[in-house]
Amino acid sequence: MRLKKLRNDAGLSLDELAERSGISRATLSRLENGEVSPTAHVLGRLCPVYSLPMSRLISMVEQDFVPLVRPADQWLWSDPATGFRRRSISPPSNSLAGEVIACELDPGVVIDYPAPARRGLEHHLLMQAGRLEMTVDGQIHALEAGDCLRYQLNGPTRFEAGRESGACYLLFIV
Repeated sequence: MRLKKLRNDAGLSLDELAERSGISRATLSRLENGEVSPTAHVLGRLCPVYSLPMSRLISMVEQDFVPLVRPADQWLWSDPATGFRRRSISPPSNSLAGEVIACELDPGVVIDYPAPARRGLEHHLLMQAGRLEMTVDGQIHALEAGDCLRYQLNGPTRFEAGRESGACYLLFIV
């Protein structure tokens, strides 16, 4: 990832980024120097600072879109510390508004995002398997396979996978 370039392009010092993200200066420095890999929690705190959805922050796709994306070309990102995996089925592009992400959470995984990457971003979450307790702007939704939760990001979100089943879902971002 090009975290240092992103920070420099935003005109932020490490101290400013630490203050705005709630991540220590030391951790940010280690991330920029490639000494550690970012977790979902850390990326979730950086997204609002840069006004980027996590998928864009992860992939930093800056090229024109490719119409056909074969499974072998779908980028997979995983966070072993939390048991979170996401596959970019239809990656973000500067030319297109939407994207599709396949997500898997191991049983009992909880991920909190204190602020949206970009306020008002439209999401459609389609449960494929397992259970997920999704909290959007303080409202809790219990989701099972086949359920679709549609929402706009305006505040904190929480993903809590079923303790027995975990959760597999598709996330459509518009």
